[in-house]
This record gives sequence, C-alpha cells and structure tokens, in this order.
Amino acid sequence: MDRETELSLIREIIGLAEQKSTHLDMSVTHSPISRYASPERFEREMAMIFRRKPVVAAHSSELQGENAFVARNFMGLPLLLTRDAEGKAHAFLNVCRHRGAKLERDTAGCKRVFTCPYHAWSWTNQGQLRAVPQEAQGFPDLPRAERGLRRLPVAEAYGFIWIIANPEAAEMPDIDAWLSGLASDFDWMGLADHRIAVVETFEIKANWKVLVEGGLEAYHFRVAHKNTIAPHFPDNLMSYRQFGHHMRGVLPRNAMADLHSVPESDWQIRRDANLLYTLLPNIQMLVQQDHFMWFHFEPVSVDTTRFRMATTVPNSAPQNDEMEAHWRRNQKITVTALMEDFELGEEIQAGFASRGNPSHLFGRFEGALNRFNLAVEEMIAG
Repeated sequence: MDRETELSLIREIIGLAEQKSTHLDMSVTHSPISRYASPERFEREMAMIFRRKPVVAAHSSELQGENAFVARNFMGLPLLLTRDAEGKAHAFLNVCRHRGAKLERDTAGCKRVFTCPYHAWSWTNQGQLRAVPQEAQGFPDLPRAERGLRRLPVAEAYGFIWIIANPEAAEMPDIDAWLSGLASDFDWMGLADHRIAVVETFEIKANWKVLVEGGLEAYHFRVAHKNTIAPHFPDNLMSYRQFGHHMRGVLPRNAMADLHSVPESDWQIRRDANLLYTLLPNIQMLVQQDHFMWFHFEPVSVDTTRFRMATTVPNSAPQNDEMEAHWRRNQKITVTALMEDFELGEEIQAGFASRGNPSHLFGRFEGALNRFNLAVEEMIAG
C-alpha cells in the first residue's frame, strides 16, 4: 500500500463520519438460502473452487527450517508439506506409492526421508523414491520415476504456503496475479516476515460462507458485540474495496473520525483502524497495530467448517514471557468476539431447515456480503 492509498482510505472514513453515513452500495440485495444449505451446492463449491483455485494450506512459520514437515488432513486430503535442505516448499499426498498406507504418522517434525510403516519403502522430502526393500527380487522392473510421491501444485508467497488441493491439477497460477493488486499491501505490511505466536482450532456448525460474512459488515457490532469490542468502534462504519475476487475492508476505531484536526503527515491507518483482507476462498487477515490475526477456513461439509485462528506477529517482536503473555491475551480477546459471531452463525445455519426465509436480505451498508457471494458465484462458473 502506498502512502497516497493510505491517506485516501483515511479521508474516506473521515468523510463518511462527517456525513454520519457509512459505505453504501446502490441497492438492497438478496442471497438465496440454497447457497448455504444445499449439499449439491456445497459439492460444486468444493469441485470448482476449493480443488481448482489456490488455497492457503499453512503459514510459512509452520514449516520452519530446512527439512521441516507438516502432515495433516486438509480439504479432505491427506496432506504432507515439506521443506527441503535448500529451503524450497513441497506439497504431496501423504500416501505410500506401494500399497497406499499413511506414509507419515507424526503431524510435524524434521525429516529428510519418509519411510512407510507398512513395508519400509522410503522417499526423500523432495518426493523421490529413495529405497525399496528387496527391490531386485520383488520389483525387478520398477519404474522409480513414476513412483515418486503424488505432488500437489504449491507456491510460497507472503508468508503462506499455497496449494491446489488436487493431484490432477497441472500447475499453480502466479500468486501475484491471483491477488489482483493486493501484493503491494502485503509488501507494505511485511507479511512474509511474521510467525505464529498463538493458534487454536475450532469446529463450527455452520457453512463457511456464513462465517466469512460475519466479518464483512459492522452493522451488527452494537448489538452482537455490545459487551466486548463494540465500545471501541463507531456504529456501523466500514468501507471496502474489491481486488478481483478478493476484498480489503477498513474498520475504523473511534479515534479515526477525529483525525481531521490532525496533520495528514501524522496519519497512520494501522494505528486508528483495523484492515480486513478477505482472500478467497479460504482466509481472512485482520490487520491490527502490531500484528495480524489469521483466520483459516476449511469447509468440512455443507454445515460444518474447521476454523483455525492464529495471532501472527513480526519476527522482530521480542520473544519473552511478557510478550508471549501479551499475544495470548490478544488471542483470547479475539476468540471471545468471534465466538459471539460463530454462535449466531450456528443458530443461522440451524434455522435454514425451518425454511423461514427463502433468502438473506443485505442492506446497502451490507454490500460487501453481496460482492463476496457474487465472487463465489463467478468462481463456481469458472
């Protein structure tokens, strides 16, 4: 983000506050309930979006150091992420190429070689078949090159490990092109120079889009968050911009409305506002003064989402007991507020079965929700 963009975003918020208004789209819109409750719709999303588009599988700091690995189930796949001795990240299916056993049972660690617990076939962390016990006798014509680990397209950029969650996919798109102009914001933030300080995982009984939508408007703050974060923010004041399928929101804190009396040279958007980046299909980043919160969405079923939330801090931040306690307190504050949203999300999801509404109704100050859903529709359409 360049300085003029930063200033223009602050000017916009100040102008809206002076008009006693918020960011308004042209019209009221509707979102059919089938988007959130139809199993057939969910399967189309998985096939056309989550198995075809770049998704974030992990933060780079989870794969810290040469020969590090992470093994987890992700998007319905047994995933093995590795970093080789040259520092390059790789993504494979965690499946033995002999008889299909789970190759690596530990969830994380440091290994140059992975050995199957069934028959002891082994592979390097670059995916090459390394050794086959009794190969000459049992597999005299084994085409070793064809028995490397099944690869997934992978890229490492801006502090994240991106994959295409499909071993049949040909290649990874250029991540800068995929981000549609947001790369400069992430360079400005030093996004690649961060580590996870605290992380928690939750399973929420709601469709993934219900959860994403909860962060795209400030209309609910004074009601849903009245006893937690609402006192720190103006009522229903938020702006947003789209970048391709992605979005940047500006959520000002109370102090920003008074910046009109402060010289522009002293304006700093991260000091007086939160920035919310929604990167379709599966992450949001809530950028605060000295760190950002990483929200990681993994759809499990039409009505269940696995959600990882991490307090992600600069590598330069001191690592001592006092600072780690500070990050844990921050994590707790954010979890408390998000659980207020997620409780409502679970109630919304449960209410779909009643057929009480054929669609959601989005007001003009909830336009970001409509734009998010239209972006999802575009990706489904290919």
